[in-house]
Amino acid sequence: CRERRKRAGGDQQGDAMFRLGRAAICLRTFSAKCLNSAGNFSRRSMTTGKKKEILLQVHEEANCGIAEIQFNRPHAKNSLGKVFVDELYETLDILRYNEKVRVVIIKSHVKGVFCAGADLKERAQMTNSQAVHFVQRLRNLMDGVASLPMPTIAAIEGYALGGGLELALACDLRVAVSSAKMGLIETTRGLFPGAGGSQRLPRCIGVGRAKELIFTGRQIDGQEAYSIGLVNHVVPQNEKGDAAYQRALALAEETVPRAPIAVKMSKVAINRGTEVMTL
Repeated sequence: CRERRKRAGGDQQGDAMFRLGRAAICLRTFSAKCLNSAGNFSRRSMTTGKKKEILLQVHEEANCGIAEIQFNRPHAKNSLGKVFVDELYETLDILRYNEKVRVVIIKSHVKGVFCAGADLKERAQMTNSQAVHFVQRLRNLMDGVASLPMPTIAAIEGYALGGGLELALACDLRVAVSSAKMGLIETTRGLFPGAGGSQRLPRCIGVGRAKELIFTGRQIDGQEAYSIGLVNHVVPQNEKGDAAYQRALALAEETVPRAPIAVKMSKVAINRGTEVMTL
């Protein structure tokens, strides 16, 4: 009997490993199928019947290895609403398992704004428990951006306020036009940065400067952001309105030829080292 139970236990463990393997294969297959032949995100993989608030484009040919996440919620200035957040979660999951993507550019499809922060109109309709849950989802979302295995570059053409700046801070690199406006403005609304900004901003510009910007809720332009180290590059806006994106694309093109595993491991080492230094 003991031998029979042992053999049955081994069979069950084997079945579990088999199912786990099939699940992993299905996940990789799903990730591949969600990109159509044009390199764009398949409509079937997200909520259907509505205009997409998050667009995904994977470059091909000359810029192969570069993907773009584009914010597309013009009526609300790309504010972080429920649908926006859900679609961004789905997009991150797709990119996380796409081994062909080596750099991700995060930009706005809406002129003059990167992301205006949390959708306060939606927030006002939530109960206290719903609001707490949604803030936790935002925090996890920013962690999801930060934990993507490949480098991420935020292209900031306009306003990046509150949660919008927290999202940019979750990226590895930031490029802004000189006229862009950035700030963790939560204290001007009776709130505080709850999606990682109070940790990532000090790591980026130092504790003293971070406290000053958070306490005052001040907005700064792209030139000042560059001078304090908040962004890696600042450029004047061009007639087309995509100067930050063009600079981000040049950075991505410079990174793509590098050894992908070395780049990914460098990101892990730097991120973990920074976390140790801030303990």
